[in-house]
Amino acid sequence: MPAAPSAGSGGVLGDEDLQLVLYCCYELQYRGFAGVDERWELAPPVMALRAAIEDAMEAELRESVEPFPPGTGASEVVDELWGMARAEGPSLSAWLLERGTRTHAEELAVHRSAYQLKEADPHTWAIPRLSGEAKAAMVAIQYDEYGDGEAAAMHAALFADTMAALGLDSTYGALLDRIPAETLATTNLISLFGLHRRLRGALVGHLALFEMTSVGPMARYASWMRRLGVPDAGRRFYDVHVEADELHQHIAADDLVGGLLRSEPDLGAEVVFGARALGLVEARFSAMLRRAWDSGRSSLRAPQASPSTVAA
Repeated sequence: MPAAPSAGSGGVLGDEDLQLVLYCCYELQYRGFAGVDERWELAPPVMALRAAIEDAMEAELRESVEPFPPGTGASEVVDELWGMARAEGPSLSAWLLERGTRTHAEELAVHRSAYQLKEADPHTWAIPRLSGEAKAAMVAIQYDEYGDGEAAAMHAALFADTMAALGLDSTYGALLDRIPAETLATTNLISLFGLHRRLRGALVGHLALFEMTSVGPMARYASWMRRLGVPDAGRRFYDVHVEADELHQHIAADDLVGGLLRSEPDLGAEVVFGARALGLVEARFSAMLRRAWDSGRSSLRAPQASPSTVAA
């Protein structure tokens, strides 16, 4: 296996080249790239390069988050997740509700498009790797994410509506060249967990904390977008999440995490690792935005002469 290219001073999580390369390797397993042979999805050179970057990224994550005692019971793990969800800290959504402008809304939508335009897909990798109660809980959450079977109501489609309402190109992958490493890391993290069966516990922890911390921020984003005069169609993405995640957070904690650990009790430490890794990359993402916006700069990368073209 080749060694991962050396990361810059910001480590793997903050390295523009490594995060973009990893995102592109993963994208071969989602929708691919126009003009790229689909057999490259599992081509040995691609897989070797991907694995080298993944190993370096996982090592950095494990060194950066506090480990959780292995063998801890399901109720203690769920309590730990609720403690993380309720912990107070810097809030990007609160900052935007108070100070956010239309430009901030447009930039945030560009950043989040890397994940939201394929929302739920990275977590869906878990379904064949779970069983019983945990699988049923995951399917219940994901069914809502996919619009209860209605294409226009899929959360990815609703986010595309938000982008259109903000005057942005909502074509899948069209704005990838504007998205910096800290943002790509938030999406790459889910694919890293999702594409490795051995990390299924981390993926479950990631999704659980994702759902358990969603309601408050989504409500603030909805209020902020309303203040900016964004039409109903552009706000629906946030309004839907407030309602859906009020239920999802309990399914995620009680049935998804609880069900997994009742079936596989040894995965408790991995569940907490996944949740703490989510907290780490999201904190880095929020800090990057705040640094740029507090200094009056754009948080996006400068446009490139030849933007990436991703297959629809």
